[in-house]
Amino acid sequence: MKSMYKFAPLVAGISVVLGACAAAGSLSTPDRKEVATFTNPLLSSGPDPWVTQEGGVYYYTHTLGDRIGLWRTRDITDLNYVEYRTVWTPPAHGPNAHSIWAPELHRLNRKWYLYYSATASDFKDDAHRGVFVLENESIDPFQGKWVDRGRVNTARAGIDGTVFEHRGTLYFAYSPYLDAISGIALARLSDPWTIAGNEVVIAKADQPFEDQGGRQIMEGPEFLAGPDGQVFLTYSAGACWSDNYALGLLRADGSNLLSPTAWTKSPAPVLSSGNGVFATGHNGFFRSPDGREQWIVFHGNPEAKMGCTARRAPYLSRVRWTASGEPKIDQPSSPHTRIAKPGGTTQR
Repeated sequence: MKSMYKFAPLVAGISVVLGACAAAGSLSTPDRKEVATFTNPLLSSGPDPWVTQEGGVYYYTHTLGDRIGLWRTRDITDLNYVEYRTVWTPPAHGPNAHSIWAPELHRLNRKWYLYYSATASDFKDDAHRGVFVLENESIDPFQGKWVDRGRVNTARAGIDGTVFEHRGTLYFAYSPYLDAISGIALARLSDPWTIAGNEVVIAKADQPFEDQGGRQIMEGPEFLAGPDGQVFLTYSAGACWSDNYALGLLRADGSNLLSPTAWTKSPAPVLSSGNGVFATGHNGFFRSPDGREQWIVFHGNPEAKMGCTARRAPYLSRVRWTASGEPKIDQPSSPHTRIAKPGGTTQR
């Protein structure tokens, strides 16, 4: 029904134009290609959003709290009209029974992996939070069996695990609790769920923009490769219940990523509240269908003082690169403002 209502006015318009052209005899008009657009937010709810691309298909997920679900589409801007499936529900008891947060889907070694944060049953405190991994050997993540590979063997309790490959090495990054604050830790992996060697805290919350809502927080690290091979990690800064929740940026200089001195922190956020969107944080990166554009997905609130709830919604913004190779993220577009879809997106 959606397609019928969307295209019927277009067909009618074409008929009128063709009729006018016939009456005018030699009248002709140049071909025009309509620019496809979309509006933010993509959904009315979607905290901690994540996007993965594989074979021209986008897989999307976000925090649901009591399960992990996947959305599948070729048009990431149209999540209201795509296939959805719940792929995993937690056990009733155990270390990963509650508070299923921040899932991420990754394709590694021809298998699918889901990383997610969870809390042990009967606990709600930070000391009982960890990052866990599910594995699926199927080509299609909507099919096959998801095997519980347990908790990543981090040295500390923490949340928001992610993985990335750099120069042939698989790395794991997460946000450990460091007494009253949190930071970003990094380690090598011997397999997708096992840390090999020591993990290193590469950054701690120590900037004013990381001290919001009553807590000094760095969380949600995400990898971004620069245009000339640079290594960046974005992260969410401050407490998620603050309107000033924002994205910070770490940049690695040198090849030894496990050295804290290799990392430089930007002194100001790279994405913050604006245009009527508040608490911009927890993100992921993907490329446009034609591969030419870098994009970011993040969550935000369409009003102030909405807090850290399921009402946080997913937004998209374009990522551009400065002459010095630094990422520059477009400010969030105001709700209902139409912007161009990622390049190469097929119109419905």
